[in-house]
Amino acid sequence: MSAVALAHSAVDGIVRQLEEDIVLNILHPKQRLVEDELMARFGVRRHVIRSALAELVHLGLVEHRKNVGALVRSFHLSEVQDLYGMRELLETEALSRIELPARPEDIERLEALQQVHDQAVIAEDPRAIFRANGDFHAAFFALCPNRVMVDSIEYYSIQTNAIRFSSAQSPKAQKRSRRDHRAMIQALKEGRRGDLVRISREHIFPARDEYLARNQYYLQHDHRQSDQNRKG
Repeated sequence: MSAVALAHSAVDGIVRQLEEDIVLNILHPKQRLVEDELMARFGVRRHVIRSALAELVHLGLVEHRKNVGALVRSFHLSEVQDLYGMRELLETEALSRIELPARPEDIERLEALQQVHDQAVIAEDPRAIFRANGDFHAAFFALCPNRVMVDSIEYYSIQTNAIRFSSAQSPKAQKRSRRDHRAMIQALKEGRRGDLVRISREHIFPARDEYLARNQYYLQHDHRQSDQNRKG
């Protein structure tokens, strides 16, 4: 493998690890990501860490502030609402374009991916749950023929991962997620578009609402502070 390929592989691995740390709240909102510490942790040079941080900024998981450096992204109240509004808009439109009923091979793929998700939940493996859930949703929305829309759905989904997974790790939330996934597969199989849209829309909001309820004080405080900074 060439030096360039090795560097890209290292960057991808670091991005994946830090993404999981952010999503699982091992790294907290506003926490600084210090280059020297990351270099020591991953055993790579500075340019590799900077490339990984730049990719995380692009994904919307990290922000870079002048004279501060890289920080885990924090969300204002309006940002949470706007991100979920965009997800609802895009995902609902994508579901209106999926050919129904879905092909048997697509149903089989989704059922296999859900079995992986089920096993991750049973094993109580948060990282595996996160990845399996993402794989299921990626395959689900990939049934939409509009590739630009599919890419946009993935982009906004990544940005909300830290929001939804902070409140989606309870047994109750995991049970609801598995139930919804299977209901979505059944609606695809039977060609019930109205139910498909309804179930999918309802699927995304419980985690958002729980996150807002748990972090209401801090979200509103940050929102007021942001307004004051803009006016000042």
